[in-house]
Amino acid sequence: MNTTKKSNLLPIVMMILLFGMISFVTNLAAPMGVVVKSQFGASNFLGMLGNFANFLAYAFMGIPGGKLLEKVGYKKTALLAIIIGFVGVGIQFFSGVAESFFVYLLGAFVAGFSMCLLNIVVNPMLNTLGGAGKKGNQLIQVGATFNSLTGTLTPILIGMLVGVATKDTAIKDVNPVLFIAMGVFALVGLVLYFVNIPEPHIIKDGEVKEKSAYSAWSFRHFVLGAIGIGVYVGIEVGVPATLNLFLADAKAGGLDATTAGFVTGTYWLLMLVGRFIGASIGGKVSSKSMLIVASSVGMILAFMAIISPTSTTVSIPLFQSGTSGISFGLANVPINAMFLVLIGLCTSVMWGGIFNLAVEGLGRFTAAASGIFMTMVVGGGILPLIQNAVADNMGYMVSYWVPFIGLAYMLYYSLIGSKNVNQDIPVE
Repeated sequence: MNTTKKSNLLPIVMMILLFGMISFVTNLAAPMGVVVKSQFGASNFLGMLGNFANFLAYAFMGIPGGKLLEKVGYKKTALLAIIIGFVGVGIQFFSGVAESFFVYLLGAFVAGFSMCLLNIVVNPMLNTLGGAGKKGNQLIQVGATFNSLTGTLTPILIGMLVGVATKDTAIKDVNPVLFIAMGVFALVGLVLYFVNIPEPHIIKDGEVKEKSAYSAWSFRHFVLGAIGIGVYVGIEVGVPATLNLFLADAKAGGLDATTAGFVTGTYWLLMLVGRFIGASIGGKVSSKSMLIVASSVGMILAFMAIISPTSTTVSIPLFQSGTSGISFGLANVPINAMFLVLIGLCTSVMWGGIFNLAVEGLGRFTAAASGIFMTMVVGGGILPLIQNAVADNMGYMVSYWVPFIGLAYMLYYSLIGSKNVNQDIPVE
């Protein structure tokens, strides 16, 4: 028993590192919206197109990625994802050289394929190594904690590089972040190449997979959970992305891009804190209970942000950048920002909770279900795009009714939709 646990340690560490890669690269798109708006004079809607392109890739690769996982296994799928990710970030770098918005969108789209494949590998692998159930939830929360750490750094780094966003701000100004991303891809890919990864779902050559009259789509709680994943990712991305645009807008939040980046980074930092708490209690508290509390509190915070006057300001503690370097202190921000940053504590535990509730009782359909999940992650591009279309026409705070409605769906799923009403379907 102890030998098995020790042999799983290195694969677990590698999966957690890849979890961090997902967040670092994915989170490039939203703060880049500030850069794109400055360089190309884009609207909020156009500024979020990079984020949309990144997540659009999930719609194309989700299901094929699940099949690829079954055919070639975790390790080869992860290595392919790393190569694609390196290329995608490289294209974004060259978009700065070419000063082309289209090339930037292409790079974001290619990078999205990589993030989709990595998600397909990481989630079922961590769940399997954790033995599913509450322990699986706990291990996913640990990985998600590291995911939040890297997600926290991205908007902060871009904010520091951009400084005060002006018409002269360009993609080339954030090249150091792109170089970091490519470097991490290269390093992790090299290490992963020499690591042995368990392959519980791979279909061996000559093996015929038994056909079934059923599929993951046959389970109501999975279908509702797949929709929930799309809604959740849209909330997770849309809340901080729109907040960053709001704060960096001279006519709205009125902060410089650096401070806006640090405030937005605090959202991801609180996600780290929430996931650390989730990992600590994941073995004792059910995914359902976590999701009920998180969605309820999230709705309250979103509502308070919507109804609060943007002219009212409060001081919140956060990391800041000054002449003496990085420091920790108080910053004066619109009160709406405080409520929206706190939502990070709520979204922190939702992914693991939804994933575990949705795949509970799926048995052999779990691997295919993971691919479907990745397809639905496209919601992370769709909802923020809708939200910023609302922001362009009706105002930033009005746009937060979009994530509010999404949080209401999360509450419904946790209370009612997550129940497995198809237990008569054979899953062995």
